[in-house]
Amino acid sequence: MAKKGANISLSSYDDIFSTEESRNDMQIDNLHERVQEIQISELHPFKDHPFKVIDNEEMKNMVESIIQFGVLSPAIARPDENGGFEIVAGHRRHHAAELAGLKTIPVIVRELDDDAATILMVDSNLQRENILPSERAYSFKMKLDAIDRVKGRPKNVGQVVPDYYGKRTTEIIAEGSGESYKQVQRYIRLTELIPELMEMVDNKQIAFNPAVELSYLKKEEQKEFLTAMDYAQSTPSLSQAQRLKKFSQEGKCSLDAMCAIMSEEKKSDLDRITLKDDVLKKYFPKTYTPKQMEDTIIKLLDQWQKKRNREMSL
Repeated sequence: MAKKGANISLSSYDDIFSTEESRNDMQIDNLHERVQEIQISELHPFKDHPFKVIDNEEMKNMVESIIQFGVLSPAIARPDENGGFEIVAGHRRHHAAELAGLKTIPVIVRELDDDAATILMVDSNLQRENILPSERAYSFKMKLDAIDRVKGRPKNVGQVVPDYYGKRTTEIIAEGSGESYKQVQRYIRLTELIPELMEMVDNKQIAFNPAVELSYLKKEEQKEFLTAMDYAQSTPSLSQAQRLKKFSQEGKCSLDAMCAIMSEEKKSDLDRITLKDDVLKKYFPKTYTPKQMEDTIIKLLDQWQKKRNREMSL
């Protein structure tokens, strides 16, 4: 049995929660809350849940762990007025248990309003090790909107955490995420990207900081930018993205302008020499590996340099 999977399922109950406040809430609520076994079919995902539940190696390990040990950390859900229960924390455990063939899982049912449920849902997922930029961006945005609504209420009505008041919302989110409030703002800014560009950020085809600058382009400009990248066969540097943002603000961000910017040679390109495979293979046996080719080229260049030095010394 893979040790990694066991570690996932054997994590402590406190790991479901991400802030000291929510852990304290849990200790108080445990006085009158109880764990229930609820049919998996009665549980459904949180509305607009931003975190992806993927059938990857980590999920496989979790399924194996659940088959061996069961679900040891209860999920948290709230009653749904339309029937069944909405999962607040435990989407991956729910899916893994379903794959493992379980009919029920342990659940703590809480009466939570939309904002309290959103905050708990986000905090419980931000503790995962591998989170995509899009997941972090959309979850930060959901939490920001929820906290802003809570802060807008009278102090004694619907308050989730007492020290929400008197603080900037991005500062509150930053405290529970390990990010600076400026970085939280940048992540939230990413939610302005069109899905195609956001996917490229998740796939590391576009770097984070250039992506933030691109988010300031109008949606139609972002769509045209996809064409410009395809035309130039290049992804934007930070400098290029900043100029595109400025062009957009000035009303000059046409497709031609974007193609021109994206076709420029980057400094990194000027500092790098690329030799294509079909060029190199003309000079080497078919059995040569890239490493053997590189070693041979370096050796020949060393010989050429020594010969050139001798000639210059005559």
